[in-house]
Amino acid sequence: LDPSGIRATRMGRDSDFVDDDHVDIILDTFHDRRNAYYFSTSPNGALADALVIENGTLNRDWDAIWLVRTRRNRDGWSAEFAIPFKSLTFQTGGASWGFNFSRTIKRKIEEDRWASPRLDVNFLQVSEAGEISGFSEITQGRGLELRPFAGGRWIRDEAGAFSNNTFVGKPGIDAAYNITPSLKWNATVNTDFGETEVDTRQVNLTRFPLFFPEKRQFFLENSGVFNFANNGNELLPFFSRRIGLAAGQEVPIRFGAKLTGKIGGLDVGLLDARTGETGFAPARNLLVARVKQTLFRQSYIGALFTDGDPSSKRSARAFGGDVRLGTSGFLGTGQNISLTAFALKSANERASAKSPSGDDKSLGVGVSFPNDEWDINADWRRVERNFRPAQGFVQRPDSQLLRFNLSFNPRPKNFLAVRQMFHEFFFTHYRRLSAGGTENWKLQTAPINWRFETGDHVEFNWQPTFERLFETFEIAPGVKLPPGDYKFTRWRAEAFSASKRALEARLTWWFGNYYSGTANEVRVVLNYKFQPHLQVSLDANQTFARLPQGNFVARVIGLRVNYSFTPFITVFNLIQYDTASHNLGWQSRLRWITRPGNDIFLVLNQGWQQDEHGGLHFSPADTKLAAKAQYTLRF
Repeated sequence: LDPSGIRATRMGRDSDFVDDDHVDIILDTFHDRRNAYYFSTSPNGALADALVIENGTLNRDWDAIWLVRTRRNRDGWSAEFAIPFKSLTFQTGGASWGFNFSRTIKRKIEEDRWASPRLDVNFLQVSEAGEISGFSEITQGRGLELRPFAGGRWIRDEAGAFSNNTFVGKPGIDAAYNITPSLKWNATVNTDFGETEVDTRQVNLTRFPLFFPEKRQFFLENSGVFNFANNGNELLPFFSRRIGLAAGQEVPIRFGAKLTGKIGGLDVGLLDARTGETGFAPARNLLVARVKQTLFRQSYIGALFTDGDPSSKRSARAFGGDVRLGTSGFLGTGQNISLTAFALKSANERASAKSPSGDDKSLGVGVSFPNDEWDINADWRRVERNFRPAQGFVQRPDSQLLRFNLSFNPRPKNFLAVRQMFHEFFFTHYRRLSAGGTENWKLQTAPINWRFETGDHVEFNWQPTFERLFETFEIAPGVKLPPGDYKFTRWRAEAFSASKRALEARLTWWFGNYYSGTANEVRVVLNYKFQPHLQVSLDANQTFARLPQGNFVARVIGLRVNYSFTPFITVFNLIQYDTASHNLGWQSRLRWITRPGNDIFLVLNQGWQQDEHGGLHFSPADTKLAAKAQYTLRF
């Protein structure tokens, strides 16, 4: 009952309300206790939605058609949600759904929850949601949705000796049909992704590829059914960014169709896409099939199959199975534990008779005990050198992983206003299979990792590291580390201010030895919230290394400036610079939601290339202006 203490700094569509008061809802429409829809709003009436996948993973890039209205009064604020049944899929005749909602009061760092308000239970644990009933008679109408769109792009390329102005325009359509209330068919023709946000830049100081998440709406719709095992982003037998993107460039998608949903206790996912031919990728038909059979309350057993290579005309397949056994009532204590296991094989046509065959499997097992006071997990994974799923992402082939993480997290009483301590011990070991020896190991501990009642956070880490280079590693242009063993120790000091404040600051400093020399890595994040319309965020990450083989600086700087006129009209701006490309880029995106489901996008991408002498000398590189309008018809 303190309206003056309400925190409400964000208004744009799909905002993350980590800094704000907010109300969250989850709807488990199949009552499978594993997957759910997530809806959230803040006192500003902003709309945010997501998919909850496998009892805890949140995919925020999914969008639904729905409405919310909020109102402030002398007692605080209230919210009213209107979520059409046509925006959901559900089991026919299912009388009960899983349901939970929570309210976060940011100034108190407090969460109030309807069902399962226990420290060992995360709000996104669908298995612990309550129940609401009365859905046995609901319908979705005819279940048909059509979304015609028109898009156009103007491109000015100044990379060559002269400017090249090109305009490309095309119409297209997205369609969806609910074959049953629990089984949905999606299709897209002449697909256009001109409105998609650019990737956040990264500078790679490792020997392994970096991961960039999927952001395109067609692939995000009901994407949870395609998730496989629990390998994070290190090993994905299917990674939808392989479709329609190659060598950092867009490949046209002529047609795509997807079938997702449930048939009884079976989760079903089937995806087929036809890409067009370009100078760097052939026209291909790509297929993905996924099934999961529900077991018990929180478990499943599943299989996955992919066919087609997006970058080659050669045949390529990958297939395998996974199982997850989980419970939130371990030994009657109300605590969480899960066991996962998987096995995969790739079968790719060889480029020549000299190409090696065999060694094309991957398998692994993991156990997780994620609870409030004790958080423990262990993983073992083997990835053979020729395991290369053409539609997947494998960060480290030819490796065997052993990982053990333990965190003891007590909540002391009356000790320096500390809310919770995290005493952490993380150990990771990689072995290169073909060499038969350790490739690297890393031990990280946290003697101090304290979260205060104020929301502030301090941490100090000690990280001894071993790296074995089997071949020369060019860590930066002109800086080449010779093969050999490198053992060094890194230290980290970190301090975060509470996100409830108008100005939020985060400082992270890694220092100490680094391979054959020393390095300092400093990251500074500053967020300023001019509530409720304007948010400004600066993220600067810089590494200064001094090695006998040469010195280098790796720098990535990003500036976000977002302004929301209303919850339905927002301008997003992202300015980025990195020393790997020496390119300064600016993307400005206007999204105007005339009504939910009907959108107008205007997107400007401008690049400048840094002169070879460095400094502040930049010349225009390219300009891209895209526009897209889409309208939704529901029957």
